[in-house]
Amino acid sequence: MTHSHSILYIGPDSGTCRARRLALGRLGHRVKAVDPFAALPLGSLARSWSFKTGGFGFGALVRSHIAACAGDQAFDLAYIDSGELIDGKTVQMLRRFAPIVVNYNPDNPYVRRDGGRWRAFLGAVPHYDCLFVPRESNVAQAKLAGARRVHRVWFAADDPLRDPDRLPQEEAKKPYLSSISFVGTWMPERGAFLLKLAQAGLPLQIFGPRWNKAPEYTALEPLITLGELTPQAYDAAVAAADISIALLSQGNRDQHTTRSMEIPVLGSLLCGQRTPEHLQLYEEGREALFWSDAQECIDHCRQLLTDPARRRRIAQAGRARALRNDHFNESLMSSMLNLALSAQAAPSTRAVA
Repeated sequence: MTHSHSILYIGPDSGTCRARRLALGRLGHRVKAVDPFAALPLGSLARSWSFKTGGFGFGALVRSHIAACAGDQAFDLAYIDSGELIDGKTVQMLRRFAPIVVNYNPDNPYVRRDGGRWRAFLGAVPHYDCLFVPRESNVAQAKLAGARRVHRVWFAADDPLRDPDRLPQEEAKKPYLSSISFVGTWMPERGAFLLKLAQAGLPLQIFGPRWNKAPEYTALEPLITLGELTPQAYDAAVAAADISIALLSQGNRDQHTTRSMEIPVLGSLLCGQRTPEHLQLYEEGREALFWSDAQECIDHCRQLLTDPARRRRIAQAGRARALRNDHFNESLMSSMLNLALSAQAAPSTRAVA
């Protein structure tokens, strides 16, 4: 990057969205952050309503909040992260503040997994100058939804994890120490899969929210530490495992996720679903282990538990490969920013960054 830009950054002030915003600051850009969820009435009811209806009835509140936060400032670009609450009228309003308005949505709004959550987003798709999507399938889907310009990108880990001194230390990892772990939210297919691992006698630990909703909860409960994890706790839980199970979202049709980058960088061994994108990211058997079903995953884990030297070699090679791949937030944000700033001058196209 050779120039500093002023960016109106609209997205939740939490999780990976916040990490991407901070990456722009580290790159030297001037960032004005606006959390659209701050416009909603307080309480879980408003959040639940927004999730189920795609922010129905909240459009005017969100526009007023963004306009008040932006004030009389002018920006080179307005960047929307996710866009769950951003409808077409809001995108059009944002042109008062910036000549280019783009969106990166790490979820998959083009499938039915989340019901009506993406109603506002889908209506706004034709109004963006450019959309960034993390799945190859999303490119055609976005175009069918009316997108002017679409670029496919990879998920990314956060840059501080490059530095070994920034990785979770032993004291932070103590509450999460495990031979095999899955760190993440319950989804319907995940409970059945992990139950097979537990029934095979593997020393599995599960960390994350919503597992009390699983039909398998009674059987899995002794293995579960239930609840949301802060970013620091998430990193510690992944880093504390000898083997980290990477489960993709079937409902989102994922072939890789942010976890695919984070697990090796955090020093754990990635044991994930065999997909074309995972095979593109890591050399199977040397930098990560992949499986096609629960039994193959069980077989991998059993072998690794008896061969700690091999387990360490694969984990170390996986971290080295992840660093070479350079799928980190600063690279991601630089790439998206460069593509976005050329959006007005270039014809509609698609590219992989």
